[in-house]
Amino acid sequence: MARASSKPAISKPRRSGAAPTVAGDRPLKIGEAARLMGVEAYVLRFWETQFPFLRPRHASSSHRMYLPRDIELLQLVKRLLHVEGYTIAGAKKHIKEVGLDTLCGGSAQSSAKISDETPAKEPIRRPRDQPALAEIRNELESLRRLLEDS
Repeated sequence: MARASSKPAISKPRRSGAAPTVAGDRPLKIGEAARLMGVEAYVLRFWETQFPFLRPRHASSSHRMYLPRDIELLQLVKRLLHVEGYTIAGAKKHIKEVGLDTLCGGSAQSSAKISDETPAKEPIRRPRDQPALAEIRNELESLRRLLEDS
């Protein structure tokens, strides 16, 4: 006969599949930041080696702790690499030319000045290798024609 326990059942909280959000100034660990960005943690560590401005704080336990400003910088890097199609070298050059504060929006005061001078939506800048792609396309078309003729 099974004995009934007098202790209440303790259930562990379930992990939700929802991505973490940046709440206030609460720092995020690398796993949380990676989920928020939609990339793996090793990608964030790699980006830190390539972009010197990505330097999250480290807790006493040596865990990386991403503050809201770090998340904003990560979003900039992801946008340049994944959305606008820059290579890492191209993204570095673009950041150097345009400026980190300009790309991130800067402070509230400087972003107000920028919004007064520029249109609400700027066009997406594409990498400068478009002529090279056109040349490759032309070569491929000529090869296709040669294959069709034979």
